[in-house]
Amino acid sequence: MRRGFGLFWMLFMLFYAIPFPMLLYYNIKSEDPPELGSTSPWLALGLLTVSAVLWALLLAGYFKKWVLSNFIAKRNIERLKAHGIRRLAEIRSAVKISKDGSRYDTYELRLAFKNLADSEIIQKTVVNDARPSERRFEAGKKVEVLIDREIKHVPYFTFASSEATIRPLGILLVFLGWIAVVVLVVGYYVYSYQTENIGMGWRFMAFWHPLIICPAVLLFYRGLLRLIFNRIGGKRLDEAVLIKYKGIRTTARLISASQTGTYINEQPMVRFQLEFTDHLKRTRRAEIKKIVDLLDLNSVKQETAVIFYLKEHPDRIVFEADLEEIS
Repeated sequence: MRRGFGLFWMLFMLFYAIPFPMLLYYNIKSEDPPELGSTSPWLALGLLTVSAVLWALLLAGYFKKWVLSNFIAKRNIERLKAHGIRRLAEIRSAVKISKDGSRYDTYELRLAFKNLADSEIIQKTVVNDARPSERRFEAGKKVEVLIDREIKHVPYFTFASSEATIRPLGILLVFLGWIAVVVLVVGYYVYSYQTENIGMGWRFMAFWHPLIICPAVLLFYRGLLRLIFNRIGGKRLDEAVLIKYKGIRTTARLISASQTGTYINEQPMVRFQLEFTDHLKRTRRAEIKKIVDLLDLNSVKQETAVIFYLKEHPDRIVFEADLEEIS
């Protein structure tokens, strides 16, 4: 259901980024043909340059996301294996999620291991087992993991026995898909020039031409989604990841809990005022804003709560219960 909803909105946004501007442009153009003789050639070249820059930025972003991201992930894993901090993790639970006959046995694991501050954390992860006969991933067994020293590069942890490989065929297919998009864009430039120049070169270029509007709208979508992600939880998520892997675990006393007046999906946001003692035996106070499920309102009545805080910045805290889902 959620995947279908996401696909609908993706197609909806794509329609208003590409087909819709083209329909508007060519319908208006057919009703009121432009007089190209009065158009400045310098303005036309400027618009052409703007169009080319917009498409270049868009295609470069696609190339990084579709192709380069695979090599970046492989490099990060190799760096992690060479310089990561080694920890021994206990498998608390293991659930097989792959279907019978799959190439690999895939397990969803809950691991318990010490973070960089020697506080125990719970980490959920998925692993492909290429050697199922060895029964390495069963509840109660232990495996070695490696943690990124600085918590700067994804993935932040990996199994010590893992190997980073890239499937050439998969990369080739993705690269060919990117090339197909480039060919379509170049082809549209050629088509537009051949059908619209009427012997006046690129003077048909206008601010509302699809060669400008389409990439501009797609880049706007990219910036808008990034802004929404950062505002809603992107930055908080990055901070929570840092606290999870570098934070110190302690028990805090709940001083107060009050609603902020903000609701997300009809669930109230609550401001928690907490007091705890840090590693230097200093008493500190901090607050956390959190969306509380209406079925879990008892959490606001508890006298104590387990939290993690950063040694360098004790005012930055996260509830332990919220860290398990963070990868």
